[in-house]
Amino acid sequence: MSPKRKISLSEEELINALRHREKIGAEALYDMYSSSLYGVIVRIVVDTAVAEDVLQETFVKIWQSFSGYSAEKGRLFTWMVNIARNLAIDKIRSKDFKNQNKNQELENNVTFIDEQRNTVYKPELLGLKDLVQQLKPEQKSILDLVYFKGYTHVEVAEELNVPLGTVKTRLRMAIQQLRKSFN
Repeated sequence: MSPKRKISLSEEELINALRHREKIGAEALYDMYSSSLYGVIVRIVVDTAVAEDVLQETFVKIWQSFSGYSAEKGRLFTWMVNIARNLAIDKIRSKDFKNQNKNQELENNVTFIDEQRNTVYKPELLGLKDLVQQLKPEQKSILDLVYFKGYTHVEVAEELNVPLGTVKTRLRMAIQQLRKSFN
């Protein structure tokens, strides 16, 4: 099976194809600009999975709002970069994105610290057990069940007979407390 050839059109041909909602316009748009727009987005969002989602949203928005593009106001690429940039900024400012980052798993933070400081992970040297012991008992039990025994949040709620929201709040508070020790 031969690899798919990338489609390339002149800017004028591309604009025409997009105005007439032709399939080749959408394909050429992606082939010609996806890597450039992804580069803009990933500099703002950083998380590659989220950046890929924003890239997809960008192409959908370009396709849906192409009637608003005016060549007199600027080049097509500039218009598209502004859409990508605005969507990326909207994403990092969104409440969901901020909450997602607050609820990162403990392993992600340890890996992040390791990457930043080029260190080797040895919990016995970090005093991680001592840090966990300093947490409130209800936080410690949830942390133990989720991170050391592999329970899901729902399973923890059932095991401890507490609401799911309480489990998530206590877990987030425990992680925040541990983060303070590392930062």
